[in-house]
Amino acid sequence: MKILARHLTADLFNCKNNKLTDIELIQENLKDALQQSGHKIVKLDVKQLDEDHYILIAFLEDGHLSLHIYTDLKYVALDVFLCHEDAEPDQVSKEIRNFFKPDKTKTTVLKRGNFGNAKEIKPKITTKVAPLRKIHNTGAKVIRALARRNHQ
Repeated sequence: MKILARHLTADLFNCKNNKLTDIELIQENLKDALQQSGHKIVKLDVKQLDEDHYILIAFLEDGHLSLHIYTDLKYVALDVFLCHEDAEPDQVSKEIRNFFKPDKTKTTVLKRGNFGNAKEIKPKITTKVAPLRKIHNTGAKVIRALARRNHQ
């Protein structure tokens, strides 16, 4: 089976490290974790998206890594995408988990780009159907808004 990449996602719940807002320390730890596992950083960006939400994105020569840090929730979402078949994203993930010290971790590893036999690849079709209650509530809101508008 030929694949293009390995993709790891991890949810780190109830992180015990009290330095979740020390972004410089987190950056240094991230750089060390990537270097120890043999990955070279091309660029590292940090943004504060909200008062308690930071994102760090590391562009690597062989993929990328992102961390979403929600300080108030003591939660970190980790995403590691490495662009080779025999990649081991768990090496980096382990170092990051050791830094944040979560109570609970949920990890998923995906093999990306499995091209196998083209005849076996079938598109997945997903359809979302809104519950009737949601449609009814939306309709009721529209009617109330129109009624208010007509009374003004």
